[in-house]
Amino acid sequence: MFDVGNKHVLITGATSGLGAHFARFFGEKGARVTLTGRRQPLLDALVKELDRDGISAVAAQMDVTMDSSVAAAFDVAEARFGCADVVINNAGVTGSGRAEMITPETWNTTIDTNLRGVWLVSCEAARRMMAKERAGSIINIASILGLRVAGGVAPYAISKAGVVQMTRQLALEWARHNIRVNALAPGYFETDLNQEFFSSNAGQALISRVPMRRLGQLDELDGPVLLLASQASRFMTGATIEIDGGHLVSGL
Repeated sequence: MFDVGNKHVLITGATSGLGAHFARFFGEKGARVTLTGRRQPLLDALVKELDRDGISAVAAQMDVTMDSSVAAAFDVAEARFGCADVVINNAGVTGSGRAEMITPETWNTTIDTNLRGVWLVSCEAARRMMAKERAGSIINIASILGLRVAGGVAPYAISKAGVVQMTRQLALEWARHNIRVNALAPGYFETDLNQEFFSSNAGQALISRVPMRRLGQLDELDGPVLLLASQASRFMTGATIEIDGGHLVSGL
C-alpha cells in the first residue's frame, strides 16, 4: 500500500533542505526522481551523489516563476523517466519584515515563487497526466503559517494560505481525472539554515511555545509525504496535514 517503487517523483526546490531530503528518501524507496531548481551545479552534484548510491535521478533546471522554464524541465523529466506520477511543490522563499515596510520587490518575489510557482507546476503536471490518462499525486508544501499567523512574515504567510486554498480548489477540479492534490503544513524544523537562530534566545523562546518543546527533524516528514505519494491515500484529496509538534493547537 505504501510502495512507491518505480514511480517517477518530480521535486521542485531540490537543491537543498526539504527538497534534497525528499529526493534521497524517495530514491531509497525505489522511485525514480527528477530534481529541479534554479542552480544547475547543485542539482548535478546531488544527482551524482544519488547515482553513486544506486538511485535513478536526473537534474532539470527550473525557475518555477516562468512557465517556459517549468515546461522545459518537465520535458527533460519525461524524456528520461516518462510522465511524473508524483509532483512535490517544495520550492519557496521567505519574505520577512514589518508589513508596511515590505518592498514591492520582496512581495512579488515571495508571491511569485511560493504561490504562482505552485500554480504553474501543478497545472503543467496535471495537463501532462490528463494527456496520458494517468493518475497522479500532487503534494504542495504549505506551512502552519498558512493556517495561523505570526508577526513579521506577512508575504510568506499570505502565500502559504493561498497554497492551502489552491490545494482544495485543484483537488476539486481534478478529482474526476484521478489526480489527487494534497498539502503538508510543516511547523518549525531544524535545518542547516536555521540552526544559528534556534540557538539564540529568540529561537529558544519560540521552541518553548511548541507543545512538544522541540523542533521537528526532517525524517519526521517522511511518513506523511509517503502517505500522500502512495496508494495508501488513494481516497484523500484536498487535505492539508499538519506536522508541527502540536504548535497549531497551542494555547493562545
